[in-house]
Amino acid sequence: MIIIGIDPHKHTYTAVAVDQREQPVGQRTVLAGPQATAGLLAWADRWPQRRWAVESARGLGYHLAQQLVVAGEQVIDVHAKLATRVRLLDRGHGRKTDQADARSVALVALRTPALTLVGVEDDLPAVVRLLADRRDELNQERRRVTNRLHRLLRDLVAGGAPTPLRVDTAARLLRRTRPTTAADQQRKALAHELLADLRRLDRQLAANRARCQELLAVRPSRLLDVFGISAVLAVKLIGHSGDITRFHSPDHYASYTGTAPVDTSSGANLRQRVNRGGNRALNTAIHLVARTQISRPGPGRAYYDRKLAEGKTPNQAFRALKRQVVKVIYRALLADHHTRHPQPQPATG
Repeated sequence: MIIIGIDPHKHTYTAVAVDQREQPVGQRTVLAGPQATAGLLAWADRWPQRRWAVESARGLGYHLAQQLVVAGEQVIDVHAKLATRVRLLDRGHGRKTDQADARSVALVALRTPALTLVGVEDDLPAVVRLLADRRDELNQERRRVTNRLHRLLRDLVAGGAPTPLRVDTAARLLRRTRPTTAADQQRKALAHELLADLRRLDRQLAANRARCQELLAVRPSRLLDVFGISAVLAVKLIGHSGDITRFHSPDHYASYTGTAPVDTSSGANLRQRVNRGGNRALNTAIHLVARTQISRPGPGRAYYDRKLAEGKTPNQAFRALKRQVVKVIYRALLADHHTRHPQPQPATG
């Protein structure tokens, strides 16, 4: 079996083939264009028994990885951090080159049999991830515009504008403003432009929410049955989780979301600390769900109160609730996957 490691860049793909003894047997660099996949397949045709390892197959190497899978090839997703560790710890100078990176990707795939095979991307997670990312971008832009508007209103109105700032409140303050200097007149004109930007962003956010609701009406998810999960949060959870089957257990998924504690024990000292890593977008969504659940009576609030009665601090009880929320989300996503991809029933005769 030959493993072909791919180091993807915006303009080029560098491939290095290694055998089972970890020895390079060929290398090729192609331009990242319409003929890139065909060129790599033609070059690799000399090795009928082959497998591809693409660095960041869900990131920069996404397009090539999907093209190879569609062509019937076996493709492994290799995280960039794993390839970097192999390159730094391997014998030699350890300098970073495209060929060295591609070889490191191949060595990771050769030495780590438990890596994930890339499949043709499921339409639903891909579509909802686009919607979720677009909503995040709109929210970030709205915060920036609101901050700029606050800065202008601070100089136009005594005491500034209240926080949070509503569009109708800002419009009312601007109507009452009577600028007396040329600078204040310019500030008011710019504030009106920012107010128009806010109205546009609010319309786009409302349209995004409607598209999320329409999508989940056509492709229902059990996440909507969980208290505290709206259509917008469900879209974010589905999109950032991706193929839920790549997580072999709820604990594995909790580690990915950053809700599982990190073990820092040493010797007889048993310690754990809060996980600052993981997918922060998922962690934020889970945090919001847990906050909503403890704000009202229900199973989530009852679990939180029970942990407080056991002597845990509010932060510890809240983190424990987040872990329970992760388990519920994992089971819901897994059930959705089995609904969309039912297992074939064995033939009876």
